[in-house]
Amino acid sequence: MSALGTDPQSRPGRIVVGVDGSSHSEEALRWAIGQARRTDQQVEAVISWTMPVDYGIGTAGAIAAYDWEGVATTTLKETVAHATDPADADQVAQRVVMGHPAKVLLDAAADADLLVVGSRGRGGFKGLLLGSVSQHVIARAPCPVAVVRDPAAAEESED
Repeated sequence: MSALGTDPQSRPGRIVVGVDGSSHSEEALRWAIGQARRTDQQVEAVISWTMPVDYGIGTAGAIAAYDWEGVATTTLKETVAHATDPADADQVAQRVVMGHPAKVLLDAAADADLLVVGSRGRGGFKGLLLGSVSQHVIARAPCPVAVVRDPAAAEESED
């Protein structure tokens, strides 16, 4: 997946892919890597994290002390390792950012050539609908967006 241009003025393109550890995001990452190979672009896998709102008295300390960023980092590394072959894993840039997933992805895609996200459709009528993050980035992205559906989920929805 090297992105070597012969023209010194050319810059390698960049594909940003949202990762959350789901099978949908693994499939989106696989698709992005395939697209990067075909178009001589680089892939940047991005995961976001936020600290949950405290819903009970006495749990605030436990929630604040939990290593949310560490969990996101581990999830990203595991997803990249699972969704790629070893030769490609080192070629995928990885970024962990605190914030709402849609905003984080839009910010990451500000100068990207393509944004790739997984779909979480549930089959039947719901399968025709996109998840809220997908809908948000499609409506606001500064670049083209590819929404990739997990083939296993597609098979389940046909049953």
